[in-house]
Amino acid sequence: MPDAFPTRPPAATTTPPHPGGPDRAGGNGALHADAVAVLTGWTPTGPEAAGARDRTLDLLADGPAALTRHHLPGHLTASALILDAAGERVLLCLHGKLHRWVQLGGHCEPGDETLAGAALREATEESGIPGLVIDPVPIDVDIHPVRCQGGSLHHDVRFAVFAPPGAVGQVSDESEALGWFPTGRLPEPLAGGTAQLVAPALAAHARRSR
Repeated sequence: MPDAFPTRPPAATTTPPHPGGPDRAGGNGALHADAVAVLTGWTPTGPEAAGARDRTLDLLADGPAALTRHHLPGHLTASALILDAAGERVLLCLHGKLHRWVQLGGHCEPGDETLAGAALREATEESGIPGLVIDPVPIDVDIHPVRCQGGSLHHDVRFAVFAPPGAVGQVSDESEALGWFPTGRLPEPLAGGTAQLVAPALAAHARRSR
């Protein structure tokens, strides 16, 4: 049985949302510029990721508004696959709305200045683990339908994040459970697109360990 944390323990806490709310991220020109630069210079990890990257750059041509959930054609999000220090397990959450195991992540917020920073913030808030380290090079870009504003698309830019030795997580209010799973034995039901993150995340871990 993989190590799993109890569902919503009383001690679990989350970082309060930014007073302006995520919808005001559209005024964040710095984050928009970073997203364009990162995706333009990125070497995709596969043909599907390449197509998603190109569609996301097209979306970003609409300006910083493409960072907000009010942008009905779609909006950017950032997520992270967290690996343990040994690179043997990944940390996944049982999403409170999807009821599927998925990597940690979410919407961009006004204080985010980089995509990697947004992914690291989300990973820290949703795992409760201090001292996480992110590889600033994306490992995937995925586009999938969501219910935001009655129906939209998430253009999710995904990163590898590394936990310190002995890291213990806490379940956030957005999750039903949190658990470490062997990289070769992921849980079910699993969200689409999560399994494809393991190989590039392990490659990033190997580069970091050299």
